[in-house]
Amino acid sequence: LLKINGGIFTIQGKALSEYAKPTCKVLVVGNPCNTNALIAKESSRNIPPQNFFAMTMLDQNRALTQIAQKANVAVQDVKNLAIWGNHSATQYPDFYNATIKGKPVGDMIKDEVWLKTTFIETVQKRGAKIIEARGLSSAASAANAVVDTVKNLVNPTPNGQYFSVAVASDGSYGIEKGLIFGFPIRSDGNKWEIVQGIKHNVFAQEKVDITYQELLSEKEAVKELIGK
Repeated sequence: LLKINGGIFTIQGKALSEYAKPTCKVLVVGNPCNTNALIAKESSRNIPPQNFFAMTMLDQNRALTQIAQKANVAVQDVKNLAIWGNHSATQYPDFYNATIKGKPVGDMIKDEVWLKTTFIETVQKRGAKIIEARGLSSAASAANAVVDTVKNLVNPTPNGQYFSVAVASDGSYGIEKGLIFGFPIRSDGNKWEIVQGIKHNVFAQEKVDITYQELLSEKEAVKELIGK
């Protein structure tokens, strides 16, 4: 899948570089979307790296729903639930730094075992479960998440809040520069930035490391496509 889709995104990246405005923004949804976005970015010499994105908002929306249902609150009561890493079964939905009605998730949901197991696994595998149940992907949910992503990028992020999208790393949190990685992001409506200073405990850091290693291995698998 990496190599089949990778070839497509090499062509798309070159076409964007040649014909699109350098100010255009590119949001990749097709899986494996982080590495596809990386290939497109590396193939688009005329478009700045910060204009390429891979979608993790679909995962964020699923995570918000799981937390809201468990806590018996509205989805909009859950904030700052970032998806770290890859849009894949290794992604890490960071519940430790999320809040429910302004309070830490752990204060509102006492079942830490559920948070560390069932919650994370449900978010990681939700796409596969939907395909298994329907025989089709969750295309409408993905389309909705595209709209949510664009809204978040082109509107100022409320104070104290952030959202999820995979962007070209600037080296933050020890992630290799240039790798397309899911981070917590803030936007001023024009430019985005990676939120700094978020602390991970040992459990969370292990999850981040796993998804990081997967993305490095994907990059290695398509190295002959990058920069062609």
